Amino acid sequence: MRLCIAILISLTILTGCASLGGLSGGPQYKKKFGVYVEHSKVQTFCLLPKLRFILWKARMHFGREPIVTSGYRNPFHNWKVGGAWGSFHQKCMAADIFIPGVSKSKLIAFLKKTGEVGGLGCYPGRKFVHVDIRGRPRGYRRPVLFKGC
Repeated sequence: MRLCIAILISLTILTGCASLGGLSGGPQYKKKFGVYVEHSKVQTFCLLPKLRFILWKARMHFGREPIVTSGYRNPFHNWKVGGAWGSFHQKCMAADIFIPGVSKSKLIAFLKKTGEVGGLGCYPGRKFVHVDIRGRPRGYRRPVLFKGC
């Protein structure tokens, strides 16, 4: 099992910049450091492999590319957008994502069942879902849920 996971992570990293046929993010989204981003200011250069693996699993499950609306944030930008002190975005361990054509509720349901997800934030009235790879507290079988999940 560990070998299979290691191989999948390695393949994800090695093919991160290559497009898989039929799964493109669409003409309005550009790929940046192996993931599709909503606009050119989204920083994805340091997203950790475990987080990229979650994005890959979502892509395989839904057959569409996840779009990152917020990846890495420096402390000033994080403060400016109202991010939490010590945000996982500042540690390259979080991303705000959506998948065009996939309802937010379906994405949330999928991410709740994904073992690598440590935290999940759902913001009413926003198109994205926050996903991070924090360590789960002892005894948690699902991600830590916050903000409307």
